[in-house]
Amino acid sequence: MLVEFPLFPGYVFVRLALCDRLRILQIPSLVRLVGFGGQPCALPEEDIHAIQKCLDRGYQVEPHPYLQVGRRARVKTGALQGLEGIILRRKNRTRFILSLELIMRSVAVEIDGIELESVAAVTC
Repeated sequence: MLVEFPLFPGYVFVRLALCDRLRILQIPSLVRLVGFGGQPCALPEEDIHAIQKCLDRGYQVEPHPYLQVGRRARVKTGALQGLEGIILRRKNRTRFILSLELIMRSVAVEIDGIELESVAAVTC
């Protein structure tokens, strides 16, 4: 038996006009919209597209503990070309970690290391 779990438990992603906010907040069990200082804040489109791209291409995408720091890489070839994330190597496998900063959640995708190139770290 196959049991599926949500990638982001407790989150439902919607696209809505701000004028519909009150109507949406009246849905039973909805607690709040993601935001800062009481103002809703949208996830960056590129974050949504990155996750959709992984799912649409049939990659096995799994929830992963949130990561901000690590060896950064960009996918240089294949279906995920252009995506940037953090690389983890475990048991001779490469995991590509995509992190959504706004909700402090990450997902992992197994990928062939040959498809990746290092990205220089950004310093402040």
